[in-house]
Amino acid sequence: MKAKCIIVDDEPIARKIIKTHLKAFKDIEIVAECKNAIEAFDVIAHNKIDLIFLDIHMPQISGINFLKTLKNPPKVIITTAHRDYAIEGYELDVVDFLLKPISFDRFMKAINKFYSAIENNITKVENESVTASKAFIYVKSGSETHKIFLDDIIYLESFKEHLLIHTNKRTIKIIHKIGDIENKLSSSNFLRIHKSYIVSINKIESFSLQNINIGKQDLPIGRTYKKSVMNILMDGF
Repeated sequence: MKAKCIIVDDEPIARKIIKTHLKAFKDIEIVAECKNAIEAFDVIAHNKIDLIFLDIHMPQISGINFLKTLKNPPKVIITTAHRDYAIEGYELDVVDFLLKPISFDRFMKAINKFYSAIENNITKVENESVTASKAFIYVKSGSETHKIFLDDIIYLESFKEHLLIHTNKRTIKIIHKIGDIENKLSSSNFLRIHKSYIVSINKIESFSLQNINIGKQDLPIGRTYKKSVMNILMDGF
């Protein structure tokens, strides 16, 4: 199911930039563009909205004051040229605070935060195993942005300046540091076994003191990782 969003900003160029960035995310649908908070309030009253891209400086009612009027607001990503409002925005529990002009890389990080916030809400009402199977991240490869379900990942492989994400369906090559992706993965489901490899614990088929067999591949266990890897894999034996 697509997440439904609205863009609330009195500047046409600002709205256009957000629309352009959103084209890379097929799971997000723009329901409406609003030039002010009055228009946004009417849209929210008649539609189920999951996310608001909200400017602060607007005519009639500021974005902050508008947000304060909502009893059960959707998730909100603040977009503004004014850094001074960051603290007040976070006090209202917004997902992220984007400073204009908004780069695509920074925008993608905010989208990942939005989906993480949605997953956290799901965790409250669903059991952990079901939630884990639905968790995903977005990664950028060239001009395309890929949605990858964490449950599909077999292992990650650092290759020179690139990172290869091997999944059940495909291998995706991105320009990224393995440590940055590691921070997005659940420590209970993934295990760093080498400076160049992270594996899905659930997909390990066998292991020894030197190697892990996963997805028909024998991957080496790094010397500095051996003790922690064995402690986790041998837990319960």
